[in-house]
Amino acid sequence: MSSVPKRQKLDAVGDGNTSAGPNEEESEALEQIDACQNEIDALNEKASEEILKVEQKYNKLRKPCYEKRSELVKRIPNFWVTSFINHPQVSGILDEEEEECLHALNKLEVEEFEDIKSGYRINFHFDENPYFENKILTKEFHLNSAAASENGDWPASTSTPIQWKEGKNLLKQLLTKPYGNKKKRNSDYKTFFDWFSDNADPVNDEIAELIKDDLWPNPLQYYLVPDIEVEPEEEDENDDNEEETFEDDDGEDEGDEDLDDEDDK
Repeated sequence: MSSVPKRQKLDAVGDGNTSAGPNEEESEALEQIDACQNEIDALNEKASEEILKVEQKYNKLRKPCYEKRSELVKRIPNFWVTSFINHPQVSGILDEEEEECLHALNKLEVEEFEDIKSGYRINFHFDENPYFENKILTKEFHLNSAAASENGDWPASTSTPIQWKEGKNLLKQLLTKPYGNKKKRNSDYKTFFDWFSDNADPVNDEIAELIKDDLWPNPLQYYLVPDIEVEPEEEDENDDNEEETFEDDDGEDEGDEDLDDEDDK
């Protein structure tokens, strides 16, 4: 049992006296509270261990479902790139050229490490494509490592080196492109392959967490996002304004004609 910390001295209300510390009755109560707290901490630790076992159990149970889903997804052209484009945050780091490249993405999978707590990896599987030689690109996040602790709560990460084909290195091309040729996006985010290749910037974790906890568990909700038709309200308002302008112009012309007639008389 941990020792009970001493109570800080507080000014007594009214008479300016200070309390030298807890009396015998208070000390006994504090020791019992400390014992209760130790018991609570032990139960919390036990609960965490049992929750971890449950997560490990259901990760194994979910795996066949994910594998079956992956096989079915391969029958739908451009499933993953469409889901990426429709995701409100992930789409923010996609350059137009990268979208073309991601049409070759035929499978996405997230694998948590066996003990779950130490990290996870994201695997991107590609068909033959004109951009790079890799069939699989993997980004791993290690939550309990020396590199992670140096960055505070952010995980340390590693990623597969991309074997770009000649003249197709999107990272170099995006550096030379004018911004006008890129999609509008939040300036805090980099492009997709910037995110994948860069393992130094802690903000990368935000994209990885979105993929792991949102896009991967249920990509169908983003693939099936309906096209939103923009109602031409502004155009209607402009048309109304133009009509009013024409009416005013016609009215002015009629008034001018009446004045001309009076002058002739």
